[in-house]
This record gives sequence, structure tokens and C-alpha cells, in this order.
Amino acid sequence: MGWFLSLCFALIFSALFNGASAATPVIRPPYLDGMLPNGNFEISPKKSNLNKTVIVGKYSLPKWEINGLVEYISGGPQPGGFYFAVPRGVHAVRLGNEASISQSVNVKPGSVYSITFGTTRTCAQDEVLRVSVPGQSGDLPVQTLYSTNGGDTYAWAFKATAKVVKVTFHNPGVQEDPTCGPLLDAIAIKELLPLKYSKGNLVKNGDFEIGPHVFKNFSTGVLLPPKQEDLISPLPGWIIESLKPVKYVDKKHFFVPSGYSAIELVAGRESAIAQIIRTIPKKSYELTFSIGDAKNGCNGSMVVEAFAANKTIKVPYDSVAKGGFKKASLTFEAIASRTRITFYSAHYHTKLHDYGHMCGPVLDDVRVSPLP
Repeated sequence: MGWFLSLCFALIFSALFNGASAATPVIRPPYLDGMLPNGNFEISPKKSNLNKTVIVGKYSLPKWEINGLVEYISGGPQPGGFYFAVPRGVHAVRLGNEASISQSVNVKPGSVYSITFGTTRTCAQDEVLRVSVPGQSGDLPVQTLYSTNGGDTYAWAFKATAKVVKVTFHNPGVQEDPTCGPLLDAIAIKELLPLKYSKGNLVKNGDFEIGPHVFKNFSTGVLLPPKQEDLISPLPGWIIESLKPVKYVDKKHFFVPSGYSAIELVAGRESAIAQIIRTIPKKSYELTFSIGDAKNGCNGSMVVEAFAANKTIKVPYDSVAKGGFKKASLTFEAIASRTRITFYSAHYHTKLHDYGHMCGPVLDDVRVSPLP
């Protein structure tokens, strides 16, 4: 008992002594990073709320609010000769003509969040998925399949303007078959923390370590849409400056040259990434970066082109699809107080044994340093 009382007095004395000269430290609440409630749709509606596969009732899908014709799908063969792949679980939802699902999420006003979701088209070539929160929305064309196993995953970012936001997934299309529309099989959210410069590097997030949520149990990478569809980038610091997305890949599922994440340039010249950095006119700088292959069956002669100020470099890389990388550098003289650095793949690539699966070179560890 004596030792217990001594410990109590010591703790009280310590608290009083330290608290007298400093304010109580504020502990920042953990940031969001994980599945939305029933984000994988494995909690099913009651059988009484299902008419075959169609969900009946606005609140019949647990944790979600639905509008219009929404189907509750099990992966595998479907009536009519269809096959729906649900690689991250057993169940998914399909949004019919003008249908939507939504969920209210607690967030912090002023913070930026990224939504990661698995989706694929099911009928028509021109299917679009609209993702929105109040005041912000993006239309993501899903007609191009970047993987043939139903594993296409996208990220979309927004800035929170209230403590609670309603995240909505909407099919704005109208097809002859009213059930036709995008399939959703997993939805997660992640808060994107503010960026900081690394010592000696003018590029923010040059190692791509800050990015969207990556599904742990199954991943074909996360497609980051071009700025036309997403004004706030899910890859902080970077602009997806192209017609097609780039792909965010992680170390668990791919080969990554450095750290835990990298970017795969999956659509040739239509898949470009850029950043605008601060520079001093007439001062010389060195741009360095790594390129390689993701060890995902993408082989052949790859070329990454890099641009900085009025200089450019073409870096070849012969991939044998077993992972690996090489470093490259470009010296340039700044011509303005802002300099755009840009990267894209010069060629289109598909996997060696799967011509429907688009792929490309991996970019990582981008640095710009001033020269003496």
C-alpha cells in the first residue's frame, strides 16, 4: 500500500509542477483511414427488403441511404450470361439508371479527404460514376478497363466544409436496360495530412508516400483521375495533367523502388503527372528520379520523358517484369520563379499474358535540388 501511495503523490506532484508552466498538450484525434461503415457491402439487406436482387426501401441497405434502382449483387455468374467479379469480397451493389447510394461521414472542416472505391462497368461502354459531397463533385468515366479481373480502383478527393458531409455515388446515365450501371464493391476514406518539405528537396511528396487509402486484401493499384474530373488531387502536391489517370501502387502488392508507394504511368502519353515548384530565375537545379517496373507482368522497352523549364530527357528502361529500377537526372536552369516538372510514359503497354490489362513504367523518389 505504501508504494501505491508514493506513486500517487509522485504523479500528482509531477502534474502540478509541469502544468504550472505549460498548457495541457492537445492530443490530435486519429485521422480517418479505413473502410466506411459497411463499405464492402457484406452486411446484407433483410430478405424481406429484396425483390430478387433489387433493394426495396430507402434505408434497407445497412449504413447506406439509397435512391432509385439499386441491386445487391453476389459475385460470379449472373442471369443473362453476365459475370460480375467482386475481388474484395462476396457482395457489391449495382447502380441502375439515375440511382445512387449515400452515407453521412464525420469529418473535420478544412481537412482534405480521399475516397477510394472499387468500381467497374457492367453493360455499356459509356458508363459514368459521379462521386460528390455538397458543393463538390466529379464524373469518372469507367468505360476504359485498366484491369480485366474487376479490380479497377479509383480515388477522388474533396475538402470538407462542415463537420458532417454526405458522400454520394450516383449513376447519371440512362440505358435501355434500367439495371445497367457501375458496380461498387468497396469504399474507404482517408484524411490527407498537410504536406511538408523534405530537407534539400524542392518537390513536395516526391516519394509519393502521402496518398489515398489502398485496400489491403486485394489491390491492382489505385487510379488517380485527371484534374478535369477531380479539382483536388488525391495525391497531395501533384497534378494529374492528362486525359487518362495514373496509378498509385503500394509495396505490398507491387515492386516499389523506394519507400512504400510509387506511381505507375499506365496510359502512355495520355498519363502524365506534374508539379509546380518554387525556383530562382537563372539558378541551376538538378532533377533526379527513379523509374522501373512494378513486377506486375509489364515487360518490354519502356521510356519515361521528363520536363523541367526548357529542358527534357528521355530515360529508357528495359523491363523483364521482375521488378527493378534505375536512377536518372536532368540539370536545368530556371527561367521563372515557378517551374513545372512533368513526367509521362512515351509508349503504351499491356501485360505480357493479359492484353486487356494496361500497365507502364513506375516513377518514384522525385527530387529537385539547387546546384552550387
